[in-house]
Formats: sequence, structure tokens, C-alpha cells
Amino acid sequence: MQPTTILIVDDEPANIEVLAAVLEHYDVRFALTGREGLLRARFAPLPDLILLDVMLPDLDGYAVCSELKGDPTTAEIPVIFVTALSDPRSEARGLEIGAVDYISKPFSPAIVRARVRNHLEIKRSRALLQKLAVTDSLTGLYNRRHFDQAIEYEAHRHLRRELPLSLVLLDVDHFKRYNDFYGHPAGDDCLRRVAAAIASALKRPADVAARIGGEEFACLLPETDQVGALAVAELIREAISALAIPHASSEVSDIVTASLGVASLAGSDQSGAARLCQLADTNLYRAKSNGRNRVEGNG
Repeated sequence: MQPTTILIVDDEPANIEVLAAVLEHYDVRFALTGREGLLRARFAPLPDLILLDVMLPDLDGYAVCSELKGDPTTAEIPVIFVTALSDPRSEARGLEIGAVDYISKPFSPAIVRARVRNHLEIKRSRALLQKLAVTDSLTGLYNRRHFDQAIEYEAHRHLRRELPLSLVLLDVDHFKRYNDFYGHPAGDDCLRRVAAAIASALKRPADVAARIGGEEFACLLPETDQVGALAVAELIREAISALAIPHASSEVSDIVTASLGVASLAGSDQSGAARLCQLADTNLYRAKSNGRNRVEGNG
């Protein structure tokens, strides 16, 4: 398990040493200026929480916090101000720009530990809820809601940066017959195993695998052209066949198979998400019409 990381941004090394000693059970990083703090806040892995002084030699803490909250990469990292400015107006300003708490110097080590622990727990709980909201409960892949958001985001990024974008749609062949023959519990187990095979074929963090219907799945492949997408789709098809799940009622094979449709937009193609989905769906239909257990593309 990755250790919990806390970034301390303070221009006084003595303050950093005291806070690091208080938080000795965490992985502590530090920065001595606002700009250095912004840079370190974006280092991977991102910090789980930031302790931020207001009085810094370049950007003040309020400016640093505002920039962190305005950047989607760092917006969800909780920020606690730890500062000698203890008047209500300063505290209110810090909370208004997005900080989750405000600790005045000189501070109590016990209070710092407790507040850090509480805000880390809140962050973990919020992250779990967010994950549940976008996860398909049966397979553990992303759900339709997340897929719809992801394809719109990637389509806009594709248009803006003129990068290729590909989509793979797949259906488990004759899955209704599988359910009727083996029963719904077996059908659920089959879908879980198929989902795991799909996930195993995707190698890049940016790729998105989702269950978008009963036995329907989608794989969104940013910055991937048609040749690359066809290769990924074939890996998925082979991974599903390699499961060798018996399917006595299939007209295609005696094991579970899948049909896949692939569509790609070149960097110069301005068609957008709707066109990409339409092309992939058309090619999925072709795969089914041409005998199933195959990959069809548009290139």
C-alpha cells in the first residue's frame, strides 16, 4: 500500500522540522516557497494533504491555495493553513478560497495530528463514494455514467489537441442463451470473468473499460489510432476465448466468445463522440453479421 503523503509548504525550516516530527508516521515532503509548493503538489504520487503557510517569500498561501483549487489535478487535495495570522478575517479568507481547516501558530501537536487524521479520513470516505458512483457493482469496471462522461471529455481533448481517439464496443455472443441455459448466477460470474479479461488487455492508465449494458462493454482508447485499437480489440477477443468458459447453447463455439466493433477518429477528424459511437456500433453489427467471435473496424 502506498504511504500517505503530506506536503508542508513553509519558508521556515524550523517550522517544517517541528511539523515533520509531529507527523512522523506519514511520508512528509516540503517546500520553502509558494512556487516550489505548487510544483511539488503536482509530483506523482500527488500528496494526500497539504499544510500551507500564508506568509511565503513569493506567492502568498492564499494565491497558492487558489491555484491548487483551480487545477483539476490538485483540486481535490485538502489544504490546511498553518499560520501565525490568527484573526477571523484571515481565517475566513482561507476557508473561502477552498482550505478545509485553519490552524494558528503556535500550534498544539495533538491538534495538528487530530485534524490531519480527520481530514485524511474525510478524503478517503469521499474518494470511496466517488468510486462507487462510477463503478459497475457486478464487474468492478466503470459504469455507463462514467463512460458517457469520459467519452465526451476525450472527444473534446481530441478536437483540441488533434490526437487520435478510438473506441471498442463488444457484446458477449449469445449471452441470453447462456443465461437461460446455465442460470443467472452463472451468467453473473461469466460477466465478471469477461470483465477481468477485458481489463487485463488494457495496458495504459488512460484507457477506460466500462460495462455499458447487460452483456455490452466499451473500451475507450485515447491517443490510439485504428491500427492500435484493432490490436487491442484482438487481444480482448483472445483473452475472452482463453477463459474457455463452456457455452453449450452458443451457435458460434462451445465456449464463451465476443464480437467487437472498432472505430477511430484521426487527429484531423472533427466528427466528435456521437460519430465515434455510431461507427463502433456499426462495426459491432458487422462483426455479428459476419459470424461473431471476430473484430471489425472502419479502416
